[in-house]
Amino acid sequence: MKLQRDLIQEEKLLACGESDSLKSVSKVWKNGQDRDVPGFFPPDIIIQIKAIACELPAIYKVPISRWSASDIARYARQSGLVASISDSTVWRWLHEDAIRPWQHRTWIFPRDPCFLDKAGRILDLYERIWDGKKLEDDEFVLSADEKTSIQARHRCHATYPAQPNLPMKVEHEYERCGSLAYIAALDVHQVKLFGLCDKKSSISAFDLLVEQFMMQSPYKKARRVFLIVDNGSIHRGQKSVTRLQGKYPNLVLVHGPIHASWLNQIEIYFSILQRKVLTPNYFSSLNVLKEHILNFQNYYEEIAKPFEWKFTRNDLKNLFNKIKTCSISSNNIAA
Repeated sequence: MKLQRDLIQEEKLLACGESDSLKSVSKVWKNGQDRDVPGFFPPDIIIQIKAIACELPAIYKVPISRWSASDIARYARQSGLVASISDSTVWRWLHEDAIRPWQHRTWIFPRDPCFLDKAGRILDLYERIWDGKKLEDDEFVLSADEKTSIQARHRCHATYPAQPNLPMKVEHEYERCGSLAYIAALDVHQVKLFGLCDKKSSISAFDLLVEQFMMQSPYKKARRVFLIVDNGSIHRGQKSVTRLQGKYPNLVLVHGPIHASWLNQIEIYFSILQRKVLTPNYFSSLNVLKEHILNFQNYYEEIAKPFEWKFTRNDLKNLFNKIKTCSISSNNIAA
């Protein structure tokens, strides 16, 4: 009863314009004789539960690799944080802030000592900046890479289109008809695409791709053309810079750091190609596969707009600061 009276009093204070900060609300809860009244939890308990979910279980000496809502509820009860709490209550609190510790994804820790500088140059180019200066109208930024081992799968039975209440049906069994490599480049500010298909990715195929855009307007007479690439074997290192810039003096080859494909906007286009054209895969020959890829390239050019890239150099710095913090925490756990 005392707890209910305190809550009513607190509501009156808030209605009169008093501070509704977390601190003032917590005082009311702490004045209650029973902190574990069914259905009622102090705000500081909710905060502590969310904090537990945002830590690795090893910190709390719990022998699991990732939390579930029931694991967190069990730990809260066993540690004495609460006398009782349901799994669904914990799940609801976490859902409010989209905290999902039961999910995970793999990633590659950035190990390039010059990661920030190399990645920062690319992020600046997406904002049309180079060496701290705005690009001119006759300067262009292209992103290039290759999508390898694209299989042509000839299904052993015809594909049925969608029907009312029935999805498209694709035969599970297939015959392999070989594979292709798709090498492409994207003008990130104009959504202009260039591409070719070959049996495999090679230096000669990549050079043909570069020739596609460097021998036509407006790139041929441009002040500078910045070409963003990763460290794949067909355009790796100083040899590729010497080879390509020797042939095209206005071309500036920009290598990203290793393990940073997510910085390359052509990868976004490749993911669209995968969803729209290559899944499900039912191509009777390599020629049919090639035709579909290049036709989609022309189709996408007509309907697409530049990607709304919002991740900046400052965002990257903030991300690295978070990574350092997580790295220190992980090292402490390992120790």
